[in-house]
Parts: sequence; structure tokens; C-alpha cells
Amino acid sequence: MLVVVVRVLADDESKRVGETLPLNRLGRPTGEYLVAWEDGDPVGHAHIEWALDPPELQDVFVLAARRRRGIATALTEAAEARIRACGGAVLALTAGAENTAAQALYRKLGYVRTAEKPRRVQGTVQLRTGPIEVDDVLLPFEKRL
Repeated sequence: MLVVVVRVLADDESKRVGETLPLNRLGRPTGEYLVAWEDGDPVGHAHIEWALDPPELQDVFVLAARRRRGIATALTEAAEARIRACGGAVLALTAGAENTAAQALYRKLGYVRTAEKPRRVQGTVQLRTGPIEVDDVLLPFEKRL
């Protein structure tokens, strides 16, 4: 059985990890990536945006061949531990209205929908890796840590 290790992405790992995972938010000065490693290979990531109040978990991604094995759970729990270690008491996130698998995962981990209205995101979004077209409704969740 392989063990997943999650840690903050080190500067000298960015190139290697970026060859396997889409680090769309890399280089944002107010955020950091957590990377899940399995048998020495990067298999998933999550981004913490510290500039928001409360901090927000973003860009959770797991390689398709490694999904449904607890990696997203490990990334989320590592983000929670990181927020707590830095003195935070709440972690926020959004999930696509049609992404029922993500919603189920976050609910299982204790996240609840906030009173904030769903937010529609539509148009071209410029990411580090290039522009993408989006049309999604995002549901806000949060968890008291």
C-alpha cells in the first residue's frame, strides 16, 4: 500500500510538479500550494489563498488515475491543519453547483453551505497556464476548525 504525503510546495519543486499537475495559481504572492506525493510522485494539489478572510481552499486537483483514493481528503485535511497552525479558525471554499462529488466530499468533512448566495462565474479567466472559458455556478462552503 502506498502512502500519500502532503506538504507545502517548495520553490525548487515547482518545475517538476508543474510538468504533472496544472499549477494554475502558481506565483500568486498571497497563496501557497499543498502537493500530495505518492511514492515520490506528485499526484494532486490544493491552493490556499491567504488574502481572503477567511482563507480559502482553491484549485483542488487529483490526477484522474489516482481519484477516489482519499487524496482530495488528505489535501483538504492538510489545508485545515495549515490554517490552524497559522492561527486561523475557519476555512472557506467553493464547489461547482454541478460537482456533486466535491460537494459530497466537503459535506462529509464537515463543511456547510454559508448564507452567501451562489456566485455565477462566466467568461474568460486568465490563468498562469493560459485563458480558459468558464460558465459555472459556485456554492460557498466553510468549516470551523
